[in-house]
Amino acid sequence: MKLSKLLIANRGEVSIRIARAASALGVPTVSIYSEDDTNSRHRLATDVSSPLKGRGAKAYLDQEEILSIALREGCDSIHPGYGFLSENPDFAKRCEDLNIQFVGPDSKTLEILGDKLKAVLLAESLGVPILPGLRKVIDLKEAKEFYSKNGIFLLKAIAGGGGRGIRIINNVEELEVKFKSCSEEALHSFGNPNLYAEKYLPVARHVEVQVLGDGSGKILHFWDRDCSLQRKNQKLVEIAPAPFLDPKLREKIISYSLQMASHLSYKSLGTFEFLISPDSEIYFIESNPRLQVEHTITEEITGVDLVEAQLEIASGKSFHEIGLDQKNIESPKSYAIQIRINSETLDKKGEIIPSSGKIKVFEPSSGPGIRVDSSAYSGYEVSPNFDSLLAKLIVHSKSLSFSRLVHSAYRALSEFRVEGIGTNLSLLLNVFKRKELGSYSVWTKFIEENISELLPSSRIEHKKYNFESAQNDNLENSKTKVEIPEGLDPFHSPMTGSLIEIYPKEGEPIRKGEKIALLSSMKMEHLLHSEITGIIEKVLIEPGKVISEGDTLVWIRSEDLEHSSFHHSEEIDPNQIRPDLKEVLDRLLLNEDVSRPQAVSKRHKRGQRTARENVADLCDPGSFVEYGSLAIAAQRRRRSLEELIKLSPADGLIAGLGTVNAELFAPHISRISVLAYDYTVFMGTQGAIGHKKTDRFLEMVESQKLPLVFFTEGGGGRPGEVDVPAVAGLDLHTFRKYAGLKGKCLRIAIAAGRCFAGNAALFGASDIRIATEDSNIGMGGPVMVKGGGLGNFSAEEIGPAEVQTKNGVIDILVKNEEEAVYTAKKALSYFQGKIEKFEYKDQKILRTLIPENRLRSYEIRSIISSLSDTDSVLEFRKDFAKGIVTSLIRIEGKPLGLIANNPNHLGGAIDAEGAEKASEFAEFCNLNKLPLLFLCDTPGFMVGPETEKKGLVRKAAKLFEAGASLQVPVFTIVLRKGYGLGAMAMAAGSFHSPVFTISWPTGEFGAMGIEGEIRTGYQKELSEVKDWKERQILFERLVAEAYERGKAINMASYLEIDAVIDPEESRKWILRGYDSCI
Repeated sequence: MKLSKLLIANRGEVSIRIARAASALGVPTVSIYSEDDTNSRHRLATDVSSPLKGRGAKAYLDQEEILSIALREGCDSIHPGYGFLSENPDFAKRCEDLNIQFVGPDSKTLEILGDKLKAVLLAESLGVPILPGLRKVIDLKEAKEFYSKNGIFLLKAIAGGGGRGIRIINNVEELEVKFKSCSEEALHSFGNPNLYAEKYLPVARHVEVQVLGDGSGKILHFWDRDCSLQRKNQKLVEIAPAPFLDPKLREKIISYSLQMASHLSYKSLGTFEFLISPDSEIYFIESNPRLQVEHTITEEITGVDLVEAQLEIASGKSFHEIGLDQKNIESPKSYAIQIRINSETLDKKGEIIPSSGKIKVFEPSSGPGIRVDSSAYSGYEVSPNFDSLLAKLIVHSKSLSFSRLVHSAYRALSEFRVEGIGTNLSLLLNVFKRKELGSYSVWTKFIEENISELLPSSRIEHKKYNFESAQNDNLENSKTKVEIPEGLDPFHSPMTGSLIEIYPKEGEPIRKGEKIALLSSMKMEHLLHSEITGIIEKVLIEPGKVISEGDTLVWIRSEDLEHSSFHHSEEIDPNQIRPDLKEVLDRLLLNEDVSRPQAVSKRHKRGQRTARENVADLCDPGSFVEYGSLAIAAQRRRRSLEELIKLSPADGLIAGLGTVNAELFAPHISRISVLAYDYTVFMGTQGAIGHKKTDRFLEMVESQKLPLVFFTEGGGGRPGEVDVPAVAGLDLHTFRKYAGLKGKCLRIAIAAGRCFAGNAALFGASDIRIATEDSNIGMGGPVMVKGGGLGNFSAEEIGPAEVQTKNGVIDILVKNEEEAVYTAKKALSYFQGKIEKFEYKDQKILRTLIPENRLRSYEIRSIISSLSDTDSVLEFRKDFAKGIVTSLIRIEGKPLGLIANNPNHLGGAIDAEGAEKASEFAEFCNLNKLPLLFLCDTPGFMVGPETEKKGLVRKAAKLFEAGASLQVPVFTIVLRKGYGLGAMAMAAGSFHSPVFTISWPTGEFGAMGIEGEIRTGYQKELSEVKDWKERQILFERLVAEAYERGKAINMASYLEIDAVIDPEESRKWILRGYDSCI
């Protein structure tokens, strides 16, 4: 049948587009318009225009009135456009019953495809891949259950489209609010509030296929479009064909689309839409059984007028009759792009601010390859009651050079001029400046995830191609001035929107801060409060009216109401726990030990504390605040949310800030950061979310230069993190970030129990490593060892504390976690500064601690403890490299590092391990800005074949390098022997390198050991004495003479050392040197 008269059940640019196509076919048209849409240009584009009762979208959803107008005007057909009633099967059925041709699929098809849920079920039945979800209409309770099992998901309107009726549910706390708003938006936009649930795909491209069916079962496709550039699920930029799409993927999605359309014997225009994941997985998400907003770009690349074709198919013609065949719709040899220019702006956070009011200037771009579909014009009053789409800018490039298309589109955007209202032109211009657009490396959340760099405030420069209007132009857009009666104060609306209610009536009192009006703007309700106290003199605007920012709502006569009987606002109880707060507090309580009695009991039975007990013991009472406490394991695809909350509180990693030793140091000095793996959560393993938390936390630690205490007990990387797409996870940054803190932030690690793999790597990378006697530390646990074919071992056999203490992995060995925390606090204090209270022994004791017999050894630790403040010595690596003693000490409360030779091991000679230990400790003190005291008593470096097997040459050189790199004050006291290179190494490379090099009276010096020097230097003389006894007498005489030459007094007379002192004055010298430098 030929269409005799067409009613267009829509508004704006799409109504104009349909009217033009109908006119080209010789079909008369009728338009409709709501009470608040009288100035819309679409009503002038048709032969007849008829008003609707009502305002806003609700008027265009009134089926009865629309059908009544169609019958009254003698229309035999209705085109619904897009949105509103375009996918409503009830409306299509009403048309069919009245013998009115609905220009679109029949009602049975709409019942399937207009219902997004049924469309998904159809795809599933045909073997088309879909996203997991609930395949039914759901209520709030079912939505909560779905979240508990699957985590983040999408709420979608069954009758949705155009990005409306979609909400991402990130957490259960926001579910109720979003469920309500999503349902209300669906009802407002489509007349159907029903919702369903679908898995959320955070990174994906959005690609759709355009089809046309003639009702005979034959389906034509017009290739594809990419719609990935979106803003909060609403398309902003569409491109045809989809750029850089794998031909095999293109072939698949077209095949799926034709399969579904053929199954339905589809008639009219429609699209089938898909998400494509980064690993090229395809998921059908919905079909839009109607004309699409972005049909324009398909028309440009194919040369087919889709609206005319749709109208001709509606009139009963076949593809053959209208001259369409798949062979004639060739593979695209050009690109086209559509850009949606909206009447909206963005605030500093990237949130949408609707814009309404009168357009002062509307000058669309023009020229070859440019098309603009719009109903706007200069002087048009934009209403907030409708969609914000102002114009569609379509740019067509006659080549397959995508970069040329992007350049042309950017130029056309730059030439588009709108004044008088806010638009998203600045956002769009910034998007087209992004380098990612050239390679089309974008996804559906690209704009949202980069919004801070795309905001107009980012100050990206763009060339202007238009003159700005003069400031004093006299276009008719200014507000009508209203005279305010004397003695009255106006209340102005702070925003644009639709007035829902004015609360006080004329003559009623109102107090400052009380609610005065309720305004709807951008789908949110805003309470407006009075700024003064007085009487409402006059209400100027009725509810239901659209108001602009600055409009006067009421006049108020200011009065003192203190003695009035008017009821005051209800006082707020600050102790009241609101439901939203209670939900958070209840969830946080689940993380605490009191909510996990079984895990705590198991821990205590093993003689260990929980991670939270350790953190509480470490931090000053009440000072700890936790980061990322609501994290859970990345296993939502294999466990329910409730199970994960129970099994993986904080994802097994406690992170936060606190203070330590605040009673001794100022707040800015006592601040610390804490990380603690929780062994009760998957054996302390490192989860994907935990790594994300660690990386975020370490960035903050570095930026704030905070010391960090890390409880590293745990089993390394955690398998089974199915929510995160990864093969091996080798691209994470945790270990690099932690290692990168060296020299920037002090890192203290505590290992108790099992500490394997990644946990051990973090322990080993720390500056101070504390471990309990029951600890086992290794780069691989029993499972990894067995998996490597290296045998079966228990955890206790791998890296026990006894082994790791002797090889230097553990710096400080303690009995248990309580002692470990105490030691960590003590170690931290040396880097927090001086303490005011201290005691020390009578320093005269130092005169007695070195025997007069130069051949008799002594206990170096007695000297260290006597020299230092009482209980201030903290020794590192005691059982490793016993010839060197390394400690942190205090002198009159001032912290220092100390390196001393141990004469009870190899006579104080520095072996390979000793050189390594000393160089590493010197570097540690230097990086952490701690002055360094050397106590020298060494015959030099150890020599001989066996010691060279241990790399002494390399390690001795490292000790000299460490000395040469020292930037902190260095002090050297020679206690007895100061011979050769070893003695120089104990003075940072030279006796003149330290702030001072002094000696006790027992000091003796030489280029090498005296005995060695005599045997080498007097070899000939000694060999000439044949009698052994006489030779020994000569040797001892020569040694005695050399000893006299090398005595400290003689050494000082040559100024090779700075002084020989009474041992009692050692602390005095150290303090003078310290104070001279610090």
